Amino acid sequence: NTLYLDLEAGRVVIKLRPDLAPKHVERIKELTREGFYDGLTFHRVIEGFMAQGGDPKGDGTGGSGQKLPAEFSNENHVRGTVSMARAASEDSANPNSADSQFFIVFADAPHLDGQYTIWGQVVSGMEYVDGLKKGAPWANGRVANPDHIVKMQVAADAQ
Repeated sequence: NTLYLDLEAGRVVIKLRPDLAPKHVERIKELTREGFYDGLTFHRVIEGFMAQGGDPKGDGTGGSGQKLPAEFSNENHVRGTVSMARAASEDSANPNSADSQFFIVFADAPHLDGQYTIWGQVVSGMEYVDGLKKGAPWANGRVANPDHIVKMQVAADAQ
């Protein structure tokens, strides 16, 4: 239960957490195996907070078209936690609006605990996440010319 998230700077290894979010882990693996994430950007990156990606539109409004029911847990958002983003629309208050977008926190973020579905934890390569191009604070972290996911793979499938 491991994902390889390859960035231009290097490989990020994510331990999947099906014990916390079995439906989300299953869907993330499915999208990864389809190549859905390959080439997508980290469109929203806020210094000291988080990096968000997984949107095919690249502006925070896109997804795969399949909403997932929330799988909240008592797990904490600590540095390197990978969690699902929710819809960036009037639907954002809906806990069941997660689709394909996810975020990785740069630092502990207890205010997110119990409100977003945690599905993974970075176990190596966090320095590459730290190095992602940051967005402007006045633009809610929106990144001009953002960094891309080169490739995402389920480790069991990697060659």
